[in-house]
This record gives sequence, C-alpha cells and structure tokens, in this order.
Amino acid sequence: MTRLDTQYWDSVQSLMGQGRNPIWRAHSDAINSAFVLRSLIHRKVGRALKTDLFDEVAGPGLYPLLQAVAERVVGIDMSAQAAKHAQDSRPTLASATADVRRLPFKNESFDLVVSNSTLDHFEQFREVEDSLRELHRVLRPGAQLILTLDNLANPIVALRNALPTAFRRRSGIVPYFVGATCGPGRLRKVLAAAGFEVRSLEAILHVPRFAALNTAYLAGRFASGKLHHQILRGMNGFEGMSRWPTRFFTGYYIGASVVRPP
Repeated sequence: MTRLDTQYWDSVQSLMGQGRNPIWRAHSDAINSAFVLRSLIHRKVGRALKTDLFDEVAGPGLYPLLQAVAERVVGIDMSAQAAKHAQDSRPTLASATADVRRLPFKNESFDLVVSNSTLDHFEQFREVEDSLRELHRVLRPGAQLILTLDNLANPIVALRNALPTAFRRRSGIVPYFVGATCGPGRLRKVLAAAGFEVRSLEAILHVPRFAALNTAYLAGRFASGKLHHQILRGMNGFEGMSRWPTRFFTGYYIGASVVRPP
C-alpha cells in the first residue's frame, strides 16, 4: 500500500518531526497521557506495546508514563526513521519497524497495548478491523488495550474525511494521509467483534484543532514562555467539554479502554 509504506511515513516523520510545534505537542502529550493514566487497570505491568512512535519523535510522547508503568516497553512504527530516532534517544525502549496489521510478535506477548491514533491511517476500514484482531492476538488474557482514533461523530472530522485526498494534500489541511475511521457506536461493535470487552468509551481533545495548531505554532516561534503556558492552560480548559452530553460531537478522538477477556 503506497500511502502507508515505510518510505512514505519516513517522509512524514521528516516533515513533522521534532521541534516543529512544541506547544501543540505538549498539549497533545498531556491529553493522551491523562487519558491513558485514568484508563489503566493496573499501574504495574510486565510488557507494554506502543503501536507507533511519532509522539516520541516529536516530543516526550507517552514513553515517560509507559516507562513508569511497565517493566519493558516495546514500540513499533511504519517509519524506520521514527523507530531508529526513538530507540537512539531512549536506550531502554525496544523499537522496531513494523505494521500493526501484521505484528511480528508471538501470541499473548503483552500485558498492555497503547495505540493512540495509529489505526486511523488506513485506506479501508477493514484494515482497522484486521489491526484490532492482531492486537487481540498479542495481548494476554485479561490484558488491556487503550486506544484512540479519529472520531467520525465530530462534524469537522467527518467533513475533513469526506474531502478528496488530493484536495486535502494540496490545500495543506492535513499534511499526511488520514484514513477510514468511525464513530463511537461502530467502534464499540468492532471492538466486540474482535473479541474485546469494552470498559469505557470517551471523547478527548476538544480544543478547535485548526485554530489551536496555528496559534500554538505562531506562539512557539514568536511569543514568550509565559504566553506559552497561558495558551496551554487555555487549550487544556476545553477538556471540560468531555463531561458534556455533546462530547462526541466536539471531541476530536474517541478513546477506548478495553480488555481481552480471561
């Protein structure tokens, strides 16, 4: 699949990597880390798998949290450059170039899998389903998957995904390929079909993304550190919308906490 091969994701990593938008990366890391932390069933596990390493190239990512929770952290990425960079900068991380649809691990190898915005970059939704079955395969009975993916119930996400890929690329609306995804109802069904028991579904990252990305980028280049903190506090304040009845219309991602039944 040409859009999702190693060469393509290497080019994305080079374009979007470390230092490009540190305020936005700090916000994204904070939101994802908070979601993972409140979703964890066990605060100590054996082996943990993270299904991509883009966050760990662009900033601290989720690695500090996973390192504190797991005895061993394994990370994979379609980008060989991302896998190498993450490994070089974190000697205790075991990284590999791999595809979540065909994981190079034995059955029941992990006690925890964290997959944040990995499965929403495939052309066909059946590839999301294939990936979930693979994640189920490598999890031990009773182990946990913590997952986020683009939320199709959000009208902005739905509109973006409805636009032709060529137009999205030329316009710069999204600087990388975005793929098939779903809303919370369908996600609950496909998780159950893959053999998971759904513990909870949430809507996360509610700040208006386009405006926040550009504001954070400009502030990172031209504004003082004090303003950086003020912008971060303002963006974080939008997460209060996760408690509203309309949360799945405003949240950019669906967050799922599921287990492989014993």
